[in-house]
Amino acid sequence: MDPAAPPPPAASGRARRWLVLYPRAIPLVIFLALSAITALSVFAIESNARAREKAVMREYAQGVSAALDRSGSGFASYLRAGAALFSSLDDVSPETFDNFVRALKLNTEYSGAEGIGWIPVLESRDMPAFLARTRASQPAYPDIYPTPASGTGRIAPVAMFAPATPTNRRALGYDMYSEPARAAAMAEAELTLRPAASGRIVLVQETSGTAPAFAIYMPVMRMNEAGGGAGERGLAGFVYTPFRAREFLDAAIDRQGQGRFGVRLYDGEVSTGHLLVAHSISDAAKETVEQEVTIADRKLMLVIESGESQVLSPLSMVTLTFGLALASLLMLLARLLTQQAFEDQARLAFFEEQHSIRNSLTRELNHRVKNTLANVLSILSLTRRRASGLDDFADSLEGRIRALSATHDLLTVTDWGTTPIRAVIEAELQHFRSALDDTILLEGPELELAPNDALSFGLAVHELATNAAKYGALSVPGGQVTIRWTRGEEQGAEAAWAEVEWQETGGPPVPTERRRGFGTELIEKVVAHELRQPVTLDFAPTGVRCVLRVPVRRPADFRIREKDIERPLPRVSGTPGSQRPR
Repeated sequence: MDPAAPPPPAASGRARRWLVLYPRAIPLVIFLALSAITALSVFAIESNARAREKAVMREYAQGVSAALDRSGSGFASYLRAGAALFSSLDDVSPETFDNFVRALKLNTEYSGAEGIGWIPVLESRDMPAFLARTRASQPAYPDIYPTPASGTGRIAPVAMFAPATPTNRRALGYDMYSEPARAAAMAEAELTLRPAASGRIVLVQETSGTAPAFAIYMPVMRMNEAGGGAGERGLAGFVYTPFRAREFLDAAIDRQGQGRFGVRLYDGEVSTGHLLVAHSISDAAKETVEQEVTIADRKLMLVIESGESQVLSPLSMVTLTFGLALASLLMLLARLLTQQAFEDQARLAFFEEQHSIRNSLTRELNHRVKNTLANVLSILSLTRRRASGLDDFADSLEGRIRALSATHDLLTVTDWGTTPIRAVIEAELQHFRSALDDTILLEGPELELAPNDALSFGLAVHELATNAAKYGALSVPGGQVTIRWTRGEEQGAEAAWAEVEWQETGGPPVPTERRRGFGTELIEKVVAHELRQPVTLDFAPTGVRCVLRVPVRRPADFRIREKDIERPLPRVSGTPGSQRPR
């Protein structure tokens, strides 16, 4: 099958039928379907973007974590070296400490460390001897603070610290055992004989007293002499390094490369009370990645956060824009096709209606032509029978044909719709009223007649007026004709009629015995039959009186019909077998 061939008529018809049956739903369904596909595509793109973002954040977290571990491990190695050196000496002098620090070539600018210090562990009773010995080499050495209580056992004052900056000298004389966090870290280091990091502390040399920090302690063990022989190893002191948390983290970030991510460092669990330092780049992080870091056997938690404020990635925006534009375009196209289907259906219905009207008009025209010809044949036959000569026949026939023509003209003006009963009477009596002025009086309400009823009623009025002009009230001066009509209807029924009374007065006396003329037969037979109502003709001596009932029908009762039913016309003498279509 050729793929370029048009769809089968059945498929095209079904599609058109769907468009016509659901003119609003089909475009909406198309729009929603494409919008859903677009939303799924955007969701997939955003999911991949988030996965890539997570991968980059994990990689960044691992890099920062490795930099922190390198800094912590490097200073832990320095502390181990110092502990090994100081454990081999009976006493740590300032010269020995300075030589050790110079040999390390410390670069604290890029590590976050404040330096390295020496902390001897003393019994409280040995404090005076310690101060005297230390001040001999360091005359400016302060008193130990906070001042130990009388019941205090061991104390651990800071004896030396390098580099010896004015800020760092404020730490000299501080008793490390006076603070629980430092004391706990030193106890752990003494127990494990490894470097141990403290929890969150504030450095004593910190002027603001609020910057978070931590310290790493390495115990120095020496052999105690007892009884002149070798004794057990005992704790002589600690080599330690304090770290400012912000500088420690900044140094690791600088090594890794400053990125677009925020960084938080916590002591242990992630909570506000354990926060050491934070480099946040937004109030509400979009994505976060946690990475555990171990510094001198202490667990720290590194949190990397992405603070991108962009709602959708560029590819998602392009996909969303293109998808919505395509959905809107197809919805508009479906709407246009729906409108076109409606218009096509309306045109087909219009053409069918016009075809039906044309057929009905043709049938109606045939019906009216037959009707008119039947009337003409009946008039011709009756006129021929009653005519006394050729001139009488021609005059009578001409008058009756003119009566039909006048009513036809009136119906043409009204497009063969309803015609006022007064207009029909005036059309038939026009030449009589112009000649006789006020001898004809018309009285009655406004009533409308159907076309065929108007033709039959007009013919009856013409015959009555002709007889009145020849033999009745219109044939002599002083005669008068009064035409009155009223509306009548049966109670509870929809049928109604106009009751028309023709009354002649002031004319010649009507003879008792008279010849039955054509007009009487036309009114009593043809008109009564056409109107389907009784006709009363009273030839009283004072003047002819005629009462007719003309149906007053609704327009729906005589509108153009698709199927007209012919019914036979009553036989009239002289026209055997003639029928009038109804």
